[in-house]
Amino acid sequence: MSVPDQPLTFRPAPPEHPWWWRLEDGAGTEVTISGELAGQRFASQADAESWVGETWSELAAQGVDAVTLFDVDREIYGPMSLHP
Repeated sequence: MSVPDQPLTFRPAPPEHPWWWRLEDGAGTEVTISGELAGQRFASQADAESWVGETWSELAAQGVDAVTLFDVDREIYGPMSLHP
């Protein structure tokens, strides 16, 4: 006797790299940057936080004043200033 397959859930599977930073200017408007720092996504919150800790000065040089952390579409925290 075979058992039927489990039904698919209605919630899509989360992306492999769900963590990302929204890059913002001083007014809170999203900033678009180019180069290797653009569009970065991360597998974990720790990876995302490490990345911003290592690249904050380069981001600031491209006009980013603050960052907000997201897990898929859920805001985790921010905006967090990149200025001392």
